[in-house]
Amino acid sequence: MTQYDVLTVGNAIVDIISRCEEAFLTDNAIVKGAMNLIDAERAEKLYALMGPAVEASGGSAGNTAAGVANFGGRAAYFGKVAQDGLGEIFRHDIRAQGVHYGVTPLADSAPTARCMIFVTPDGERSMNTYLGACVEFGPEDVDPAVVADSKVTYFEGYLWDPPRAKDAIRDCARIAHENGREMSMTLSDSFCVDRYRGEFLDLMRSGTIDIVFANKQEVLALYETDDFDAALTAIAADCRLAAVTMSEDGAVILSGGERIHVPAFPVETVVDTTGAGDLFAAGFLFGYTQGRTLAESGRLGCLAASIVIAQIGPRPMDSLKKAAEKIGLL
Repeated sequence: MTQYDVLTVGNAIVDIISRCEEAFLTDNAIVKGAMNLIDAERAEKLYALMGPAVEASGGSAGNTAAGVANFGGRAAYFGKVAQDGLGEIFRHDIRAQGVHYGVTPLADSAPTARCMIFVTPDGERSMNTYLGACVEFGPEDVDPAVVADSKVTYFEGYLWDPPRAKDAIRDCARIAHENGREMSMTLSDSFCVDRYRGEFLDLMRSGTIDIVFANKQEVLALYETDDFDAALTAIAADCRLAAVTMSEDGAVILSGGERIHVPAFPVETVVDTTGAGDLFAAGFLFGYTQGRTLAESGRLGCLAASIVIAQIGPRPMDSLKKAAEKIGLL
């Protein structure tokens, strides 16, 4: 029996979430709906302009790990923080979610990363990320025993930005495959895809990655097409298993020649889309590692996404396990 169902690897970031009007984005040259990398000076400027905010440990892969644990799964996480106040917030929060986290913090270095997330009235989130200590994540932070003892290791495409992280991810893939485990990634966002299209495709086509998560915009960007059906056909050929989310239209799971449509759960009011893709991945991977069918795993993913977009913040406030049990998914 493996010790962990899912190990996630990503940028260890403290999320700072605040509401704003559309004009705020325009006035401050913030690209709506994207993850914008910023330097320390701009991070300080935007933080000073923010209204009341919620602060919590975040980062895409961290959110997924927390979601897996919320479902009752066994989750672990790799990511780098500094030995500072925000780093302590991150370490406390992710462990409090029930996630194993043992990466040594950096001392006397760049501060812990933070992501300022501006949520407009339509629920869309625009992220402005200062990576800080994240860029120091490297092979020395990979615990081979944890990788070997995890059914699936999953990393966020955002982590492909720091150069040394690439070596760490390749080490994870090698260790996972040597131990009969699987490797997974999320494309993260279309801007990330534009930066690393060739490398992401190579990871898929070489078999380094077994399972890919994407949304509709990301898969279109990956294959530089406006034809969604063609993009789905292409990704199905390039990887063993893919899950593509389509907002209110649910998700489609592709495996070989099989194409499974999973409907979305109705949401009365979309409050904040932060973490929707992260929680879909959490639900899907939880179901997948428990031996559920692809359709059942997709339903768990859609359920988790519907719950998180009806609240502020990327970590569900209520039990995903209980929500799934209530409607007979668990």
